[in-house]
Amino acid sequence: MPPSDSRRDADYLDRLRDYFADNRRIPSTQRIAALMGFASKTAARKLLLRLEALGFVERAPDDDAWIPAGRFFERSLAEVAVRAGAPDMIEGGQGELFLIDQYLVRQPSRTVMVPVKGDSMIDAGIRDGDLVVVERARAASAGDFVVAIVDDEFTLKELALEKGKFVLKPHNPAYPVIRPQGQLEIFGVVAGLVRRYRD
Repeated sequence: MPPSDSRRDADYLDRLRDYFADNRRIPSTQRIAALMGFASKTAARKLLLRLEALGFVERAPDDDAWIPAGRFFERSLAEVAVRAGAPDMIEGGQGELFLIDQYLVRQPSRTVMVPVKGDSMIDAGIRDGDLVVVERARAASAGDFVVAIVDDEFTLKELALEKGKFVLKPHNPAYPVIRPQGQLEIFGVVAGLVRRYRD
């Protein structure tokens, strides 16, 4: 963004992102003008053109509306990690930009988000209500967390070896190890986890 517009356009972009989160669409130029306090739809269109040039929005295939482009979903990534132990200073800079989807999803066509139900993996830090990112193309190895199909039902467990055979190991002592009698069917391998702490 040009220096003169960068701060204002960053603020306008944040407002568009908030609007999109609530409404799942980019508003019309008339609505943008009202949201941003512009005097006309022309100013709103110029904003969209500036954001388009930077890869934040693009025209829909039928050219009838604006839609988010790849950079629209970038988030700021802090320059330093936060300590889970002793406190540490975090610098004020926003660091590099970060796309959650790029971080968690390697092959979109083979990746599915699966809601977790139950507490059999609680000691591994996987809780009821979490979403696990499951890659369906990946070969599973002992030690992987997997979504497996047992007795026509899905279950999330650690894939483990016991006497040369694969078993499904829970991470909660209240649950037994699952020892499939037939061939074990793996739906996919867990590649990541998403948790929301507040509604």
